[in-house]
Amino acid sequence: MPVVLDPDAAAVYKAFQEAGRPAYETLTAAEARAYYLQARFVSNPEPPELARVAPLSIPAPHGAIPARIYVPKQSHLKDGLAPALVFFHGGGWVIGDLDSHDVVCRQLAVAGALIVIAIDYRLAPEHKFPAATDDAIAATKWIAAHARELGIDAARLSIGGDSAGGNLAAVVALAARDGDGPEIAGQVLIYPAVDFAMMHGSHSEPETSVLLTHSVIRWFRDHYLNGTADIHDWRASPARAESLAGLPPAYVLTAGADPLRDEGDDYAARLKQAGVGVTYRHFPGQFHGFFTMGKLLQQANVAVSEIGAWLKALG
Repeated sequence: MPVVLDPDAAAVYKAFQEAGRPAYETLTAAEARAYYLQARFVSNPEPPELARVAPLSIPAPHGAIPARIYVPKQSHLKDGLAPALVFFHGGGWVIGDLDSHDVVCRQLAVAGALIVIAIDYRLAPEHKFPAATDDAIAATKWIAAHARELGIDAARLSIGGDSAGGNLAAVVALAARDGDGPEIAGQVLIYPAVDFAMMHGSHSEPETSVLLTHSVIRWFRDHYLNGTADIHDWRASPARAESLAGLPPAYVLTAGADPLRDEGDDYAARLKQAGVGVTYRHFPGQFHGFFTMGKLLQQANVAVSEIGAWLKALG
């Protein structure tokens, strides 16, 4: 599929190329994390002011899962309780943390007039599959069980994330449908990774190897999975689930210059075929990762606003 970057996206891509940053696959996981975290100062917009931002510690079998709660100044309250979004950050299951996605979580809290709880799940290669999925499911279940004390309306609890975080959100939705989790009001899948087979056309098109390159995706995969058998496990590849029927309404976002574009598009189509309500939004001139770059890319702010409106409509 021919891809033409929007002028601002092309300028950002050119700047990244000229900066001479090392490719993640040439670094250790710790080095890649540091580079990724530093990049946010260049690309993240100014953080909106909220009523409260505070750390959380969620009990789990292995210890505690760090999290962060974002409470906006105005929420869509019912009986004094607010809707909420449990958010899983992107970063290929290897990089990213609460700070890398802090600003976008603040933006979503304001745009959606809801509480956002970001989850700092365990990362690979120190913690391989299914550690991240186990943390995502455990955290969502705990939040639902403690919703009232967190000021949350459990009946309006949604999940979401970008890239690897979109994968985790899709997995949590499937697990919850099958009894391992609470009722989920909606799922926000921002250029989600849903099929580790990586056989869709966008995984081999030169035009999609922008920032999230074809080689770095393989680096992420090899750090995260234990072996090829994991590819077929729906907890790694939610597109491999036998059925997508009965899942909560979904907002699915894809970008044109993204290796994950076609699998996201296909997942949205399969959700629709299964009778799930789907809002599908494609940004043809943007690349993977644009969602957090609101300082440089106006389309990122458009996406945040649209997702916020969609989440409001759920309530």
